[in-house]
Amino acid sequence: MKTKLSILLVLSFFFSISIFAQKKTSKELKAEKELQLQKQIESLVDSKNFVFEAQKISPRGGRVIILDYNTYFLKFNEEKVTCDLPFFGRGYNIGYGSEGGIKFEGTPENIKVDKKNKSYDFKAIVKGKDDVYNLMFSVFFNGSTTLSVNSNNRSSITYYGEISAPKVGSDKK
Repeated sequence: MKTKLSILLVLSFFFSISIFAQKKTSKELKAEKELQLQKQIESLVDSKNFVFEAQKISPRGGRVIILDYNTYFLKFNEEKVTCDLPFFGRGYNIGYGSEGGIKFEGTPENIKVDKKNKSYDFKAIVKGKDDVYNLMFSVFFNGSTTLSVNSNNRSSITYYGEISAPKVGSDKK
């Protein structure tokens, strides 16, 4: 009887170890999610087809401004860039009665992507109707993104937000 009991205890011990060995720890699950997100961001940057949604603004020499609505965007692909971002700062040569903000459409040129240790540097130049925009993205592996916009007619400005895949069937995003 003692041998049967000891064999039963030993088998149950090995069975319980095998069950615990199959479960992943929370650290392993978190690392897998981060790696999956990193691959998604990498594919967006490599495809050069994404939407940047601005959440905060930092004008040159100003304080950070938090945007209340997620309606400010920059849609980027290799054929066309569409931008509708607010602007706070100094304008140098802006026509009377022109729209506020940075709004333009154009074809990107000189697209450059550099992979860093924990981010991508993504640069492009876009010629709008009345101005030339130098776009500099810092895209981090978790999707958070910093966009700096320099133009001929306005002071530089920095936007903070996230990139995502464009929504299928939507004209604006």
